[in-house]
Amino acid sequence: MSASTQNQALNAIVFLYRHVFDKNIEGEINAVRAKQKQRLPVVLTVKEVDKIVSGMSGLNRLMVRFIYGCGLRLQECLQLRIKDVDFEQGVVVIRSGKGDKDRRTVLPEAVREELAEHLTGIKVIYEKDRRGNLNSVQLPGALERKYPNAGKEWGWFWFFPAQTVSIDPRTNIVRRHHVHHDALQRAFKVAVMKAGITKQASVHTLRHSFATHLLENGYDIRTIQELLGHTNFQTTMIYTHVATKNILGVRSPLDK
Repeated sequence: MSASTQNQALNAIVFLYRHVFDKNIEGEINAVRAKQKQRLPVVLTVKEVDKIVSGMSGLNRLMVRFIYGCGLRLQECLQLRIKDVDFEQGVVVIRSGKGDKDRRTVLPEAVREELAEHLTGIKVIYEKDRRGNLNSVQLPGALERKYPNAGKEWGWFWFFPAQTVSIDPRTNIVRRHHVHHDALQRAFKVAVMKAGITKQASVHTLRHSFATHLLENGYDIRTIQELLGHTNFQTTMIYTHVATKNILGVRSPLDK
């Protein structure tokens, strides 16, 4: 089994004795924690990203460019709201990301015009929902109870809404959700195959590529850490191992 599975099982046993059996087990369990193996992330080159994007179209193409250009996780992109994209300052705000943390990242100049056209189409969907008195979009946490009408405001509307309404399985409320992740993942996988890329690339690979390409372009590792929202500096340092530009300036003796 993997190291994380072994450690999770050990944590479950410790929790059982401490909080269910109410027994002090300090010094009683001499288990050795499994060490996590360091895995290098899969990274696409700039040319490979361009090939994948060229093989896509419509909303999927825009979302892939947006995820790569901002260094987003897939779910962070899907859960984005209108108010979280600041065109004037060139900033994208990620709310309640991994670890329930907020952060800011850069808004790519290359997609500004396309995003503006996208917003025009989204506005039509939003106004249609309001004319039809559709239920508000889902709000995070307890905001839906605290501000029951906020979900009907333009600022809280999904940046990438689904084309059709659906039933919320938890509340049985008919409302509009964001685009489903399966649609983008399938389209991305097809584009990777068409491009003839043999790497095990997924949508999340774009985030790894974003960080690596920034590092290769000479950006400070601390800045990249802030853009990615990593708490641990060592998590960001992994990209120094996959950057094609050798930051130490070392050349193989074979090259001479």
